[in-house]
Amino acid sequence: MNARVDPHLLEPLSNAHLDALEEETIFILREVAAVFERPTLLFSGGKDSLVMLKCAEKAFGAGRLPYPLLMIDTGHNFSEVTDFRDHRAKELGAELVVRSVEDSMRRGTVRLAHPGESRNVHQSVTLLEAIEEFRFDALIGGARRDEEKARAKERIFSHRDSFGQWQPKDQRPELWTLFNTRLQPGEHFRVFPISNWTELDVWQYIAREKIALPSIYYTHPRQVVERKGLLVPVTELTPARAGEEVVTRDVRFRTVGDITCTCPVESLAANADEVVIETLTVDVSERGATRMDDKTSEASMEKRKKDGYF
Repeated sequence: MNARVDPHLLEPLSNAHLDALEEETIFILREVAAVFERPTLLFSGGKDSLVMLKCAEKAFGAGRLPYPLLMIDTGHNFSEVTDFRDHRAKELGAELVVRSVEDSMRRGTVRLAHPGESRNVHQSVTLLEAIEEFRFDALIGGARRDEEKARAKERIFSHRDSFGQWQPKDQRPELWTLFNTRLQPGEHFRVFPISNWTELDVWQYIAREKIALPSIYYTHPRQVVERKGLLVPVTELTPARAGEEVVTRDVRFRTVGDITCTCPVESLAANADEVVIETLTVDVSERGATRMDDKTSEASMEKRKKDGYF
């Protein structure tokens, strides 16, 4: 991740490309507001949701978001991210709804196999409970098609049945900008306005728009251990195992999720422009390089999405 790229290589990356992506995203955000009765924007405080939020500000005006922000919290999120989430929502004057996996555990709808089990996969249950509680009919998410193979199968307007499940073979055609948004009682849509963006697009946009991010997206020293080709952060939730050597590395996070399944990468990038240069050199997707839970078939993204995951 520390390879250096000639800054002149960035020159051909035209703003026109970002303008087109931004225009498409704004169109979709406005379409959701116009078509659905009870939409919400999934907002974790991560980079992709912050890019969507910036586009929403441009779509509707600062402080005029027509739908609430929704966060499904595992209780094991990085404090830098949740603190930034709260700060950004307050700054915008937006309604922020937070529902926790821990609440589902208390209700008995989520049961862990053992206390150390990752709660990440169990967010599906809490999300579906929030949908039922608020009767949301559209959930706007920041997933991108370049993240993972199952993500690439998604439509922009992704239909979910009355059980909240995703059926890849039953997705509706999307011709030009015509979207079939008809719903039966109990059904809803997941909408992905930045589907056509890449990780590089996101970082270029962050750099161009000067979007503030949680500090852990940039280089910082952190204690880690090397495990199965990943740098695992040493925390109370992810302690070093017997025989592992704890070292301090300069790292940053490419993507941020539950502490128990999210790993940083070695990096000296201290700002968005430097991350753009680094991103030009990588050949592994951000999930493939940083997510422990994507390494086993039992936790495959496609299965989780069919069960109601984001």
